[in-house]
Amino acid sequence: MGGQDKGLIELNGLPLFEHVIRKLAPQVNDVVISANRNRAKYQSVGLTVLSDTLPDYPGPLAGMLSLIKQLHSEWFLFCPCDTPNIPEDLASRLWEQKGDASALWVNDGERDHPTIALLHKKLTAPLEIYLASGERRVMVFLREVGGHAVLFPNQKQNFVNINSPEDLAQWENK
Repeated sequence: MGGQDKGLIELNGLPLFEHVIRKLAPQVNDVVISANRNRAKYQSVGLTVLSDTLPDYPGPLAGMLSLIKQLHSEWFLFCPCDTPNIPEDLASRLWEQKGDASALWVNDGERDHPTIALLHKKLTAPLEIYLASGERRVMVFLREVGGHAVLFPNQKQNFVNINSPEDLAQWENK
């Protein structure tokens, strides 16, 4: 998206992050935004906004670690700002299928979506070690800690990422 803050790009008159909040808020107890820039714009919706605690913002796992360390909760559901069509049963389906796993992610029947994930607080130390080693790959980490995918068959449209102006145009007025 040409270096733009994707969460602030408008889709049908609302920033992408607000679409995600509208879908996520009814499913969880609390919504917190992870943002490393344009914090005031994100704070304008009245939610807590936290930044990465690691220097140089080393990717999605760093944001996940930062939130896990700064918030007092046992479980955390992560969803990127560029997936505005997440299903209304995302949280419940992940929760129901967690079993003994401390990490779960979405699979739409065709591909994994590791940044749409449910993580337990006990992953704090393993995640710190993983990132300190220089690793950044979300899927590798989730598998290393014994996580598993939760299948959302025939829901590919619910997990589409808006990554380009063409993607945005496709989703306008849907």
